[in-house]
Amino acid sequence: MNEIRRGLAAYCNNPCLFVKDILGAEPDTWQAEALDALAKYSRVAIRSGHGVGKTALESWSILWFLFSRPTPKVPATAPTQIQLYNILWPEISKWMKRSPVLNELFEWQRTQIYFKAMPERWFATARTASKPENMAGFHEEHLLFVLDEASGIPDAVFEAIEGALTTSDAKLLICGNPTKNSGFFKRAFFEDRELYYTMKVSSSGAARVSDNYCNRLIRQYGEDSDVVRVRVLGEFPKAESDGLIALELVEAATMREVEEVGEFHIGVDVARFGNDETVILPRIGNKVLEIFHYTKTDTMTTVGRVIHVTEKIMTEKNLQKVFIHVDDDGVGGGVTDRLREVVREKRIYASIIDCHNGGSAEDKEHYANWATENWFRLKDRFVDGEISLPRDDELTAQLSTRKYLLNSRDQLILEDKKTYKKRVGRSPDRADALVLAFSSSGKNISAPPIFTPHTSYWR
Repeated sequence: MNEIRRGLAAYCNNPCLFVKDILGAEPDTWQAEALDALAKYSRVAIRSGHGVGKTALESWSILWFLFSRPTPKVPATAPTQIQLYNILWPEISKWMKRSPVLNELFEWQRTQIYFKAMPERWFATARTASKPENMAGFHEEHLLFVLDEASGIPDAVFEAIEGALTTSDAKLLICGNPTKNSGFFKRAFFEDRELYYTMKVSSSGAARVSDNYCNRLIRQYGEDSDVVRVRVLGEFPKAESDGLIALELVEAATMREVEEVGEFHIGVDVARFGNDETVILPRIGNKVLEIFHYTKTDTMTTVGRVIHVTEKIMTEKNLQKVFIHVDDDGVGGGVTDRLREVVREKRIYASIIDCHNGGSAEDKEHYANWATENWFRLKDRFVDGEISLPRDDELTAQLSTRKYLLNSRDQLILEDKKTYKKRVGRSPDRADALVLAFSSSGKNISAPPIFTPHTSYWR
């Protein structure tokens, strides 16, 4: 208790000193400004590019508040369990382990940190922002709410939090990449700015971010692109009118958690030698599981990798059937043919679907070709809030930078891959694999092998 008393006196209004003395860390200039602002103001909002050190700042703030107040409560939330339990909470554990004082006084658990002498009243807790009631019911004189990846948190959850900010030492720290052009996080920097101490932190020039990362994104997508605005500059997206899928829709999908319910599909975008990628993208229902990507791969190696991914996931998830959608144009035709042979040889219960980007659309009145129609159908899934994606900078960038226009027949037509590659400097292979995985049909769909499916998928 003596350590706590000294902490209350020395660090209550000086979080930077706490970080240096107790955690043995030296804050970056912007982190020091943010910590000082949190001590002086009740609401602090920070928008930034990627990798600048937001998670460290949030961890320091939580530990500072726990150490420097009597009987505080610190609810922390984020849009997904992964962000909260796999990123923020382990970061707090890392800093606690560096401090003998904190380790002696506090207990770290997967969803909670509490003062050992008073666990019921003195704690920080992690709760996902899936529903407003998760963040309701917190009332204490000393209260700090920490909202990570705040753009992805629904307004209804924020409203529940705002209702608790009534005491003189109730504070709010909201941080995130500015991925969305609406919601409370956006309003904090514009309509509601008088309520907040606001900061913008660019990845460009940040001590923790390599110049290569920033320069690569600027070179590939342009300094005024939404990808660079959000991921480097910490600016809100402008959402170009000719962009097919808005960046904020893609970012929302990376923060969404859905159950693995539905059919098992795999999209295979085939490249061969050169810089283009061969991409294997599996999904179950609306959840994309992982993205496998390779360069300079021959077609037979690609077949082997598709079969390996298929067998592995079917075994791990106890699945009975798979639909494999292959880009059949160019070198993809050989992959399609060989896959049909191998699934029969190995007795995998699979339908192989060959897809042709330049093929006819089902709705010929509105779409110029198969690729355009299926890209727009994929967009509808994003708009409806159905898809869950893993975090992948390349996939996010490719999805949000593909353009479209109207042709002379008043049909929608997707920017062709050659034009995209010339404009961006790389091929949209990962995005095309996602479209394949969610495509409704192809030119030819092979029936699965005729045998009774069982729990063993190969001989």
